[in-house]
Amino acid sequence: MSDQWKAPRASDDEAVTVVDEKSWKLLEKTLLASVQEQRRARRWGIFFKCLTFILIFAALFTPLMKLEKGTATSGGYTAVIDIRGVIADKEAASAENIIDSLNTAFEDTSVKGVILRINSPGGSPVQSGYVYDEIRRLRALHPDTKLYAVISDLGASGAYYIASAADQIYADKASLVGSIGVTASGYGFVGAMDKLGVERRTYTAGEHKSFLDPFQPQKEDETRFWQSVLGTTHQQFIASVRQGRGERLKDKEHPELFSGLIWSGEQALQLGLIDGLGSAASVARDVIGQKELMDFTTEESAFDRFSKKIGASVADRIAMWMGFSGPVLR
Repeated sequence: MSDQWKAPRASDDEAVTVVDEKSWKLLEKTLLASVQEQRRARRWGIFFKCLTFILIFAALFTPLMKLEKGTATSGGYTAVIDIRGVIADKEAASAENIIDSLNTAFEDTSVKGVILRINSPGGSPVQSGYVYDEIRRLRALHPDTKLYAVISDLGASGAYYIASAADQIYADKASLVGSIGVTASGYGFVGAMDKLGVERRTYTAGEHKSFLDPFQPQKEDETRFWQSVLGTTHQQFIASVRQGRGERLKDKEHPELFSGLIWSGEQALQLGLIDGLGSAASVARDVIGQKELMDFTTEESAFDRFSKKIGASVADRIAMWMGFSGPVLR
């Protein structure tokens, strides 16, 4: 009887031992996972601290390095300011960035001349107008410092608006120059809604408040009104170009000059849209007489570029798709 009683006792002890081993292994795995998670958290923490330090360093010391580079040359230099891409608020080629660069360049006593290096299809008439007015103000304030616009691949519409304020304009013989016109575009979905059986319901206070709604049929009087807005903007554009270019323009012989057409640099020279053929380097060397170029372009910080990439302009894109974009010099 005693032998039969001891056998189950031994089996129970073995079972308890197995359970204890499993518990310890599970506890061990849990502790190891916790340690690994803490190590990963520390590594990510170090990474983000280093990234923050790099961004702060770049934001604080890049302008100082650029200033030090500019003042190191005793013989002077030609200031270069890039206007690239669409001219619009919050973009690299915004009026704020360009004007800031212009003021910095004109205030530098080592600058012997300023070049606007342009490669842009145009953009906002408001932003272009801001830059145009500032260029004329700075030219009057610093008459001894000449400003030249140099068009590389493209200097169209709002970009040419800005260029026309310069003392002289240069381009390559194959550059595209001009496009003195205004456009505003959108989509109309009325037919598609009829086919789908969708009814549009709009509630407004004001007879013409929804006249740009792409889901409603166009009205003749509203179309004429919108055309008058574009026409007024076009006339403002033409007046600024005439003011900037003066008698150099051949618009009397070529009335299509302000029709929105675009020409090669060789044709633009014959039309009086530009003053000569050349690049930024050749203008600095042969016209300004100071071949050393110093970049004064206001650069966006890494944080600003990152912010845009994660969707800062989503609302603008939706508005454009919906047909609510304003006039564009293009």
